[in-house]
Amino acid sequence: MIDINKAITKTVKSGKVLFGAESAINNAKIGKAKLIIVAANCPQKTREGVQYYCKLSNIPMIIYNGTSIELGAVCGKPFMVSALTIREQGDSNILKLARATNV
Repeated sequence: MIDINKAITKTVKSGKVLFGAESAINNAKIGKAKLIIVAANCPQKTREGVQYYCKLSNIPMIIYNGTSIELGAVCGKPFMVSALTIREQGDSNILKLARATNV
């Protein structure tokens, strides 16, 4: 089983990622994301918006089992991260995790 925290950390260090719900929605609209991770405490309206555009663009979405503070810490950032857009996975295997969870 793939550890999501390690996969996120490796992706942030070696891949191309964007932080924030607005960025996640915009990238899902244009189909540029390969995966979007949303914190468990992300506001429901925001989460529904991300989910809607992910379904339209056929982009996998994972709900991170932790708060935005915890997601920010895993990303190595000193701020909250409500949504994480992955455009390039880098050296990680996080896209395999997305296929496994298939949310």
